[in-house]
Amino acid sequence: MDGVRPRKQPAKAADGVERKINGHADLGDRTTAFAEPTENIFLFWPNVIGYSRIVLAIASLYYMPLHPRTCSCLYSISCLLDALDGLAARQFNQSTRFGAVLDMITDRCTTSCLLVFLSSAFPRWSIVFQGLISLDFASHYMHMYATLTMGSGQSHKKIDQSRSRLLHLYYNNRTVLFVFCALNELFFIALYLLSFSSPMLSPSLLPAGDKAAGTAQPGNPSYASSLIFATPGSAWAMELARANKMNSFWPWVLAGVSSPVMLGKQILNVVQLVKASKWLAEGDIKARRAERLPKKK
Repeated sequence: MDGVRPRKQPAKAADGVERKINGHADLGDRTTAFAEPTENIFLFWPNVIGYSRIVLAIASLYYMPLHPRTCSCLYSISCLLDALDGLAARQFNQSTRFGAVLDMITDRCTTSCLLVFLSSAFPRWSIVFQGLISLDFASHYMHMYATLTMGSGQSHKKIDQSRSRLLHLYYNNRTVLFVFCALNELFFIALYLLSFSSPMLSPSLLPAGDKAAGTAQPGNPSYASSLIFATPGSAWAMELARANKMNSFWPWVLAGVSSPVMLGKQILNVVQLVKASKWLAEGDIKARRAERLPKKK
């Protein structure tokens, strides 16, 4: 009939599914959006392992001035967990940018704190330790910034072989990466133990009557003079007595074995810094060329 209005039919979407539009909102896409589970990146297993590394590193710093054995144990466990978080990320498919940055920051901070202590334990070599800290931070920051900006947000471990064969081998071969990182840390741990056990490196460990002892080094962890713990039976004096009896043979062996790898790690840091700088410079050249093109009206 002409006077009868046709009943409003449900509208059909592009996919052929009918949806009601008579005053009711279309909840199809919205329901799908709400159905997606929300993941908490901060509680991924690799990141939880990263938090435990930070706790162990802080604990090792607390024991570092007076308890070399406890400090070395805690510090070593924190370093070994660096390999475990990578395994967890691959096992649970939980690789994230936050986890990669957290891992790198933890590595840089823990190593730097140990080098700061070594610079105070060996004042004559403080400029060397300061240089190592600067090189480590500059190299990794430049490298990560270059990969994020020039590599379209890719991981800092994805290095093309054409850009650097050394860095490609270092980041893509897990065995090489583990050996270099582990022995690099082992060398600095060995130096830390030698600061408590070797009179050759720490003159203040020599007997007080020895003329070669000279003036005790300020900042040396084995420097026994103290206004707080002045009595011979104090906790500090007892700990120092045990620390000074530490055999320096094994620390010397560990330092000798790991020193070539440590030097190789510093060479890699220099290569990484140079390659990242050149990569960023290439991007600057492309950007400047693009700006000189005639603007479209």
